[in-house]
Amino acid sequence: MNKQELLKLYDMDLNELVEMAEQVTKSNFTNEVEVCSIISARTGKCGENCKYCSQSIHNHAEIKCHPLLDVEDVKSAALRAKENGASRFCIVTSGRSESGRDFEKILEMVRAVASIDGIHCCASLGLLTEEQIKQIKKAGVERFNHNINTSKNYHKEICTTHNYEDRINTVKLLMKNGIEACTGVILGMGETREDRLEMALSLAELNPKTVPINILNPIKGTPLESYEDKITEEEIIRTICVFRILLPKVILRYAGGRTSRLSKEMQELGFRAGINGMLSGDYLTTKGADAAEDLEMLAEMDLKNSTCKV
Repeated sequence: MNKQELLKLYDMDLNELVEMAEQVTKSNFTNEVEVCSIISARTGKCGENCKYCSQSIHNHAEIKCHPLLDVEDVKSAALRAKENGASRFCIVTSGRSESGRDFEKILEMVRAVASIDGIHCCASLGLLTEEQIKQIKKAGVERFNHNINTSKNYHKEICTTHNYEDRINTVKLLMKNGIEACTGVILGMGETREDRLEMALSLAELNPKTVPINILNPIKGTPLESYEDKITEEEIIRTICVFRILLPKVILRYAGGRTSRLSKEMQELGFRAGINGMLSGDYLTTKGADAAEDLEMLAEMDLKNSTCKV
C-alpha cells in the first residue's frame, strides 16, 4: 500500500477500521498476547539530547540516577517478572553505547537472566558495534529493542546528537547477526499523520519481529513536557489499525504511555485493533501498569497470556 491509500484508511469510520485491522490480526495470530517486563539497569546521565527523555543530561527532569545495578539484583527482578506473568525480560541501560567493564558486567547480567527457565532475555543497550552484538547474542540475548522513534523527516526535531540512519543501521546489524529486532515508535511528539505513515513504511521495510507502540508521557523538565494534547485517544487507535494493516505479521506491543494516555476502554479497543503484545509493570523512570490488573484485563477480553500453555 502507498501513502495515499494509507491516508484514506485513517479517515474511515473508526468501527470499520478497527474491524478491518481485527480481521488482519485474526488471520495471522491466535488470541495469545506476549507479555514482557523491563528493568532500568542504569538510569540517567545520558549524553544524547532526545527531547522526550527524562534521562538526558540536556534536559532537567528530576529523576533518581544510578550506575549499573548488581547482577543478582537484575536476576531477582527477572524472577519477579516471571512470577507476574512475563515471558520476556529486557535489560535496559541509558547512554549511547557500552564499553569496557560496564559491557562485561552487562554480559554477566544477560547470562544470569538467560539461565532462568521460562524467561527469554532481551536487551536495549544503545548503539552497539557488530562485535558487541555478536557477544550479547552468545551471552543469551534473543531480542534487542532499538526504536526508530519517529519518521526520518521529523527525527531532527526530536534529537540531533545522533541521526535516523544510526538507528536504522543498528537494527539491520542486529538482524544480520541473528538477533530479533524490537523496533518501535513514540506517538504524540508533534508528528503529523504523514510522519506516522512514514514510520510504518520504514518499519515494513525493516520487518522487525515486534513493534512497540509508545505514547508520549510528557515529563516535567523535558522540552516536550506540555505535549499532552498532541494526539487524541482516537488517533492512537487509528494509528494502531493502520500499523496492523501494513504490518500484518508483526507483534504490535503496547509499551510506554499506555496507562497514562489511554483509558481502559480504549486500551481494550487497541487490543481489538491489533495489539498482541504488552509491556507490563513499571517503565524506565515512570510507573506502569499493575501486572495482576493487566492479566485480569486480558482474561476479560478472552485473550491468553502467551506464557500460559494449556
